[in-house]
Amino acid sequence: MTKVTKNVSIMCFHDELCQVYNALMTALSLLREGSKVTIFFGSRGINAVHKDKVKELKCMPDVPKDFSDAVMKKMDELNLPSVEDLFIMLIAEGATVFACPLNISLFEMTPSDLIEGVKVADPAKYYKEVVIQADMNLTF
Repeated sequence: MTKVTKNVSIMCFHDELCQVYNALMTALSLLREGSKVTIFFGSRGINAVHKDKVKELKCMPDVPKDFSDAVMKKMDELNLPSVEDLFIMLIAEGATVFACPLNISLFEMTPSDLIEGVKVADPAKYYKEVVIQADMNLTF
């Protein structure tokens, strides 16, 4: 079977658990099919790459708690990897993970608050060298 090789840019602007999870699982699937994957976290998504806040991500906070709890229970039953584990896999397997410097500042973070392996982006370079050059730009 031939692997698909693409340059993929994934941008995550949310800190809702399901959105972050979908972005990371999509990235991992594409990476494992041979694509070069770069993930950018901006806006509220910056919370997903904060080494402490990542543990506090909520599943569908805008729906009744019993519904979001049922989704979380199902995720546990499926024995899915945690968001933290997905970051470890992605970085270890060669994905580049960036955090937006403006949002680091706006959310009163520092680069030392980021998950290990997450880099602070140079926005001009990121858009010129990653987004414009990408075969696919996906947004979550």
